[in-house]
Amino acid sequence: MSTQFDQIADKVLAGTPASEADALAVLQAPDFELMSIVAAAGRLRREHFGNTVKVNYLVNLKSGLCPENCNYCSQARGSEADILKYSYLSKDDAIAQAGAGLKGGASRVCMVSSGRGPSNKDIDKVVEMTEAIKDEYEGVEVCACLGLLKDGQAERLKAAGVDAYNHNINTAESNHDNIVQTHTYADRVDTIGKAKSAGLSPCSGLIAGLGESDEQLVEALFALKALESDSIPVNFLMPFDGTPYENTWELSPQRCLKILAMARFVCPDKEIRIAGGREMHLRSLQGQALHVANSIFLGDYLTSTGQDARDDLEMIRDNGFVILGQENAFNDGTFDEVFNAPRGGHAHAAATTTPCGSSAGSACGDGCGGCTALNPEAKAAEAAEAVDPHKPVIRRRGAGTEVPANA
Repeated sequence: MSTQFDQIADKVLAGTPASEADALAVLQAPDFELMSIVAAAGRLRREHFGNTVKVNYLVNLKSGLCPENCNYCSQARGSEADILKYSYLSKDDAIAQAGAGLKGGASRVCMVSSGRGPSNKDIDKVVEMTEAIKDEYEGVEVCACLGLLKDGQAERLKAAGVDAYNHNINTAESNHDNIVQTHTYADRVDTIGKAKSAGLSPCSGLIAGLGESDEQLVEALFALKALESDSIPVNFLMPFDGTPYENTWELSPQRCLKILAMARFVCPDKEIRIAGGREMHLRSLQGQALHVANSIFLGDYLTSTGQDARDDLEMIRDNGFVILGQENAFNDGTFDEVFNAPRGGHAHAAATTTPCGSSAGSACGDGCGGCTALNPEAKAAEAAEAVDPHKPVIRRRGAGTEVPANA
């Protein structure tokens, strides 16, 4: 029997775009229709992306120290979140961090820096890093996310080999001033325009759970469609302690899945990426979300931990998908060492991780001073953070630390 959502999918496949009313119908559908929504949206996903999942990897080049007051952000001015704070990584450190993700299955590295926007010297650093990464890893895509761009900066990034530029609108224009006051919605749209004009692929998405209405979620998705965003990261608010949104808990797994499905109906041929907060909010529905979205981040996020990288790869495999660019990786032994290694011994709020944060699941050797298996203080700190599953676990590994990355 054809459902309302099958009919929307039929219409979209026939070339008629989904309407705002269609998008609202998805968001406001009762939970018992969730699998019908996923099945219908999944038809659009398979039409444009088959059974592939694009794997992306974040490198936080500079953490914290941001002058902007984005209320949701652990790195913002006024945030008291106990996150890692450091200035720009060296070129060698950035390459090493990027390499961890690429060896773990990622095909795109997202180079991110906190701050209002890059200085020309910052652009020099990212240009040098990009050129080095491109030289070392054939075929890798580089996406830069450096804040508001000035004239000429996007062109320099493009000339260096940067493929895409991320700058999220984060929420509907009608809700923007409620979440940040140090820059405008128009500022964000201007940067997306600068990136597009320079030939960079625009990457822009949203954060759900910021007090927005259903109508504002729809408004944001249609704005992203109008901006012609090639990839749309869908983040779910992570309520960091020490920010204005601490203890904010508006999302359920079912609602998150409906938001992703709505994005697929509205932007059927665009990369829909399940981004920050997926472990916390989708929980056991992460695998179902892959039948709607076609892209994820591997491992950790900017200031918080993600689930173990091996769990990410297992989730892709177990749901019948393959990694884009490594279509035979699950069958040719590429990840045998990852999948067959013993599990590590501790857990955080999202999922079990290995003692040293590696995807292999084996304890590290002597000399890994930051490893929680060998560092009682680090282990106690992680255990304390993991008590409440409604709170993000702060990233203490990877970029800016001596501990191996979760990749």
